[in-house]
Amino acid sequence: MSKSGQLRLARTRTIPIPNEYILALHGEYGDWCYDEERTPELRGQWRKEAFRVPETAPLDFEIGTGNGLHFAHHAIKHPERCLLGIELKYKPLIQSIRRARRGGAINARISRFNAYMIEQMFTPGEINDVFIFFPDPWEKLRQQKHRLVQDDFLLKLFEAQRPGSRLIFKTDSQDYFQWALTRFQRSPYKVLGHTVDLHKSEFAPDNFVTQFESLFIRQGLNIGYACMERV
Repeated sequence: MSKSGQLRLARTRTIPIPNEYILALHGEYGDWCYDEERTPELRGQWRKEAFRVPETAPLDFEIGTGNGLHFAHHAIKHPERCLLGIELKYKPLIQSIRRARRGGAINARISRFNAYMIEQMFTPGEINDVFIFFPDPWEKLRQQKHRLVQDDFLLKLFEAQRPGSRLIFKTDSQDYFQWALTRFQRSPYKVLGHTVDLHKSEFAPDNFVTQFESLFIRQGLNIGYACMERV
């Protein structure tokens, strides 16, 4: 969604005929999901109010969970870390939290919110590692202003993270990858490593393959990968 579109984000409570996923957000998964109105109320309070953990507990953040394969994997593999995801579409939002819950994770929460408004979600230094996997590449030149990885967005994200935290980025678009890498390199982040072909790189053994990623691999597309540190 573009920056101009963020103000047109429909409020869940105003949808006249909610589908099963909207009903699940406030019903079956109401203790694990937060809509666009509840989310800002937890700014600075995610550990205390949503996860009920000490302020020292790691809180990771996934932007755009899709159907939740990585979201669930990360939550289940790291029960000592909290994981908050955001997703705009109701179906993948519920799929993500359902997948994590059915896998036994109690450390995962998810929000319907727009990543462009991240400063409304977190106070400075509130989150730890951040994952941005396969965001919309907005390939046409006139669309590039809508890309998530922009200089101002990275400054907001940097401020929201705790020192020593990582930002991990993956995309199947080599054009977007080069665009993003340029912005990572001129941001306050320290670039720890990057590659234009993740699956033939030193980073492959520790990589979790998402559903989108498996589709791109079958199509013969290289995956761009970058890992940054919030110094």
